[in-house]
Amino acid sequence: MASISPAAATAAAVAGAHHCILLRSSPRRLPRPRPRPRLRLAACHADTLLPSSSPGARAPPTPAAGTSSSSAAADALADGFVHWLRSNGLPQGKVAIRERPVPCSREGNDLPLRHVAAGEDLQAGDVAFEVPMSLVVTLERVLGDESVAELLTTNKLSELACLALYLMYEKKQGKDSFWYPYIKELDRQRGRGQLAVESPLLWTESELDYLNGSPIREEVVARDEGIRREYNELDTLWFMAGSLFQQYPFDIPTEAFPFEIFKQAFVAVQSCVVHLQKVSLARRFALVPLGPPLLTYKSNCKAMLTADGDSVRLVVDRPYKAGEPLIVWCGPQPNSRLLLNYGFVDEDNPFDRIIIEVHINFWAISCIPKYRRSSISEKRMVAQRNGKLAIQNFQVYVGKERETVAEILPYLRLGYISDPDEMQSILSSEGDTCPVSPCTERAVLDQLVGYLKSRLAGYPTALDEDEAMLADVNLEPKKEVATRLVRLEKKMLHACLQAANEFINDLPDHTVSPCPAPYAPELK
Repeated sequence: MASISPAAATAAAVAGAHHCILLRSSPRRLPRPRPRPRLRLAACHADTLLPSSSPGARAPPTPAAGTSSSSAAADALADGFVHWLRSNGLPQGKVAIRERPVPCSREGNDLPLRHVAAGEDLQAGDVAFEVPMSLVVTLERVLGDESVAELLTTNKLSELACLALYLMYEKKQGKDSFWYPYIKELDRQRGRGQLAVESPLLWTESELDYLNGSPIREEVVARDEGIRREYNELDTLWFMAGSLFQQYPFDIPTEAFPFEIFKQAFVAVQSCVVHLQKVSLARRFALVPLGPPLLTYKSNCKAMLTADGDSVRLVVDRPYKAGEPLIVWCGPQPNSRLLLNYGFVDEDNPFDRIIIEVHINFWAISCIPKYRRSSISEKRMVAQRNGKLAIQNFQVYVGKERETVAEILPYLRLGYISDPDEMQSILSSEGDTCPVSPCTERAVLDQLVGYLKSRLAGYPTALDEDEAMLADVNLEPKKEVATRLVRLEKKMLHACLQAANEFINDLPDHTVSPCPAPYAPELK
């Protein structure tokens, strides 16, 4: 029967250390946090960025007496960030910066998460804020030469690597850097998503075990390798854009920053970068103050940060009451990508999906008896005619599992066709119809069912165990978000399994599966 393993992933980022600070003073490994009960706190300080006279606007609450030194420092930091924005041309808007407590504090040292909220009642279509391009970090601003930016990002270095390196050097300048208040804000957030969890790229090995059975484990490894390749090319940026780095009295990148430091900076930038549309290549990826991570991401939202002349603006897509967090669209990304990039999972994500990879060994003709080679060539032709490849990835979208199983079956049947007359009938037909006998159809469905069961067995927990864990209010945040991801993946696999069994039930009674075809497809 077919060999089975989860689908492989996409590339470009990192795994490793625990905290995602834009730049630490030294590369030492931080101690692994111990799970702590969640702290259920009241709403915290709200710093109104642009006060409004609207009767619906809320005044910032008076800080409680006896404020701790860490809270006072956080308030001072907020004031500094807001003052920096105002004094550098941020026009009047309708938003406020507020705080919410983290779900689980590491020994009480985790600062609350900050977010952009409505400063007054808003209606759909209102411009919540506009950030001038002078306050937006792009490659155009970093390199000062669009041709250099295009050369770098179409060669070996991504925009994220260039932006991360720039901010690391700026941070080394401390308060002398124009970007100091913004960098301090990014440091404060530490790459944490809206659930106060960092990307798995920064989890420890034991924390990554929460994701066992999920293809995301392979993605973490692939992205870590991709980040390391980019790190090894950082000196290229230094030499190609020498004029940029003349202002920094520091060593070349790979001597100034260990890999672990660059990795953390890369992931921090990844968590807050905005992909602007209808702009030049040098402005495509942007770091926008008031953008992520201060904005809340949702998959079923239409609002986006958009470039409009010399500014980036947010037009809201729904009404808000004063104090409600502003929501923006995170793009059509599955939950595995949301967790990898931003550290959260969206339970209502209509773009969530898993991949089923099917192989038909068209290339192994030299290993096949001569009398079978023409059949293999014909199968390849049928697959190509219907837009399929020798290695075909089928995207299983949430809610569309039965439709995807129906799409996979004609492709699987090709591997079981051995009768020349059946092959000629398929060649003469149109579309992806691939008629086979009921017994062969049972063999195809049995293979699919076996694959789905094997993939589900690769997870260390069952669905009911996941539900029980999520009911625990003291569940450690990383374990909670990982459990939510694998639970959603299992639900899609179970829906595929149910669809395959329903197709089996539609077969004539007593249909028995024959032995598998010698060159049956592989499911991965």
